[in-house]
Amino acid sequence: MTKSSPSSRYYFRLITYHRVLHLMVIFSFLGLVMTGMPLKFSYASWAVSLSRFLGGFETARFAHRFFAVITFIYFIMHLAFVGHLAIVRKKKGVFWGPESMVPQPKDIRELYQHFRWFIGLGAKPRFDRWTYWEKFDYWAVFWGVAIIGVSGLIMWFPELFTRVFPGWIINVALIVHSDEALLATGFIFTVHFFNTHFRPGKFPLDPVIFTGRVSEEELIKERPLEYERLVREGRLESLRADPPPAWMTNTARAIGFTALGVGLILVVLIAISLLSH
Repeated sequence: MTKSSPSSRYYFRLITYHRVLHLMVIFSFLGLVMTGMPLKFSYASWAVSLSRFLGGFETARFAHRFFAVITFIYFIMHLAFVGHLAIVRKKKGVFWGPESMVPQPKDIRELYQHFRWFIGLGAKPRFDRWTYWEKFDYWAVFWGVAIIGVSGLIMWFPELFTRVFPGWIINVALIVHSDEALLATGFIFTVHFFNTHFRPGKFPLDPVIFTGRVSEEELIKERPLEYERLVREGRLESLRADPPPAWMTNTARAIGFTALGVGLILVVLIAISLLSH
């Protein structure tokens, strides 16, 4: 039997739990944007048409809260997962080290090296499991969900919150919720889309979030430090996976391109509304 080439070997990068969680993020975020932005830009013709398609502004408001519940669920699920790893399993490296999402000095160094590489003044940095832009995306979503979630709850249950806080907190929550949601929408549909799908080597779609698998060739090229560390620790073979089946790849493309298309259309409509108002 001949030895298989690197491109024919695949390894798991993401477990099923994380892939399901990300699908929940995609579904809820697109739903929140599609139901929330028509309320924010109710003066725009596209917002009126979209709200009518959804059943009217009241229906859009109800659907918005439905997607908000999904957001709270996946946020709590993620916190529970991290807490289980750190407290119950006492896993090392959750809050520091090469497999942690916590920003570290090496991320600043890699950012500097990357920019030098962009303008031809140095070599491309060698990344480990998480890059600096992936950590930035993660924390942007983490704090965004927290801020939007709390402000949304205040507007959802004003009587409850005004028993403790002064009435003007409702107005503050509305401004914070609206502007942070707009910022999150613009960030996800531009910066995150580019970092994940549109950058060289990934265009037009990176399916790993759906398949959970990367080829050995891609792992060596994109994350050489992680590959070397896994080999050194004897963990690489434990992550061995079959190539993603055709149905999984096709499903990933269908979901991914749909999300990309909806996101890009919405961000263009929002930009037009902001510029014309």
